[in-house]
Amino acid sequence: MKCSVYIATSADGYIAKPDGAIDWLHTTGNLEADLGSEDMGWHSFIESVDCMIMGRKSMDSIGSMNLTPEQWPYGDMNIIVLSRTVKIPPTSFHSETEMYSGDIAELVKDLDARGYKHAYIDGGETITSFIELGLINEMTITQVPVLLGDGVPLFGNLNRHVSLEKPEVLAFPNDFIQVKYTVSPL
Repeated sequence: MKCSVYIATSADGYIAKPDGAIDWLHTTGNLEADLGSEDMGWHSFIESVDCMIMGRKSMDSIGSMNLTPEQWPYGDMNIIVLSRTVKIPPTSFHSETEMYSGDIAELVKDLDARGYKHAYIDGGETITSFIELGLINEMTITQVPVLLGDGVPLFGNLNRHVSLEKPEVLAFPNDFIQVKYTVSPL
């Protein structure tokens, strides 16, 4: 099963402020830019995945937004949340949501056996865990033109070097820069 990351970071590599806030994503860059129908590849990416695996902190952040069904960005895809402590997903999620506390490699094998082909991996700690296990195939990282100075880093400490290959780079009128990488296998 293919596993992909699609995420935004500040220019200094943070995915959230120290308190978990991500409001800077919508208040940074050239706010007057006309993106037209450009969504920076989001719809194309989300249509390519058939399940999502996220960490509990990401679940909490998304759940706190209290999105309406019309605002829900994940359609009806199955979402698996990694958590050792939380057993019930928030009622504000508008997709089938499973809680999981076991081995990540076993989860990927199980999802593959259930017929899933492409997983969207989200959340800093979750992404780092998947990278450590050699399970990430590609990463799309959109860099937002802001320095936060502190916060939640995209990557935690890695126990090895990870080669990123075949970069595809796009620049958008709002001053965001996006790089898509193939992740070298272990």
